[in-house]
Amino acid sequence: MGANAVTTVYDFTAGQVLTAAQMDNVNCGIPVFATTTTRDAAFGGTGEKPLAEGQFAYIEATNTTQYYDGSAWQTVGASGLTLISTTTIGSAVASVTVSNAFSSTYDNYQIVVSNGVASANAHMLMTLGATSAGYYFSGPNSQYGGASVGIGTIANTSSWYVGRATTLTLSTSIFVSMPNLAKRTTYTATYADTQTNGYVYQIGGFLDNATQYTAFTLAPASGTYTGGEIRVYGYQNS
Repeated sequence: MGANAVTTVYDFTAGQVLTAAQMDNVNCGIPVFATTTTRDAAFGGTGEKPLAEGQFAYIEATNTTQYYDGSAWQTVGASGLTLISTTTIGSAVASVTVSNAFSSTYDNYQIVVSNGVASANAHMLMTLGATSAGYYFSGPNSQYGGASVGIGTIANTSSWYVGRATTLTLSTSIFVSMPNLAKRTTYTATYADTQTNGYVYQIGGFLDNATQYTAFTLAPASGTYTGGEIRVYGYQNS
């Protein structure tokens, strides 16, 4: 956390003796939090302010200023998509986990993977949190200038297909809806296979539970990934 970051937004009582640290926090103006998780934990507890409409917060992880509109946190000056995080993929890694990707601030997310390569031509798999069952998806793909082929329907498996990485490129675009709500999470993904005749995939599905997730993991069906970035964007709710 930075020098101004706090974990508590104080609710002082009459006659309370204040410490220098408390006054320093108050005097910094808009409270600063490391992440949306520490922001949410700072309100409503013993000695903490209740969260109310008009509250402001600054989030270090995304360099954004937010305000509470009475029902959800909104980003000041945001339009459409807001960058939440950028995760750099290492060298010859078997999986990449993005923590604190999802929160109550947004209902819908766009995940973009680009610039890396894979050691083998294989589908990219996605899991949410620690869940390893209940993933459903289906989708056709079309071949440029040739016949159409399809993945078909895959039910109650251990992950979603969300991309197809090759030794030439690592890229995909994934839309995820309601991962942090107590509802079924759904997704769609669009990606190209640059290795085999220009297949273009359009695929989607859901996760059969009502778990609220904050993290996801991407991994190859076989081989490893090297280089590139995973960028997570949130769609503004209003």
